[in-house]
Amino acid sequence: QLQASGGGLVQAGGSLRLSCAASGRTFSRYVMGWFRRAPGKEREFVAAISGSGTVTHYADSVKGRFTISRDNAKNTVYLQMNSLNSEDTDVYYCAAAAEDRIHLGSGAYAYWGQGTLVTVSS
Repeated sequence: QLQASGGGLVQAGGSLRLSCAASGRTFSRYVMGWFRRAPGKEREFVAAISGSGTVTHYADSVKGRFTISRDNAKNTVYLQMNSLNSEDTDVYYCAAAAEDRIHLGSGAYAYWGQGTLVTVSS
């Protein structure tokens, strides 16, 4: 089970940090990803991190502004979002994939959190 939190309203140029807490004892075996989806749009890959935390991958649209990290001792993955703009307004979802390498497609992720809304005001 995944529980995402940390969304909210922020001004353009501001920052937010999303958290996703996972239950279970095998958290480090899962690739963790963040996706986002605005109403009426397809789910979009944002970032992913390997089970060990040593490999990360970002969508071009967030590269250099967002940072994904994880704390396996706390069963938590984070998404630090800086320099936010209106195009980042979305519902953000965390997801887990029982894979040994990062996947960009949402179909690889079997477990999903409930989503947390990020709204960036201009």
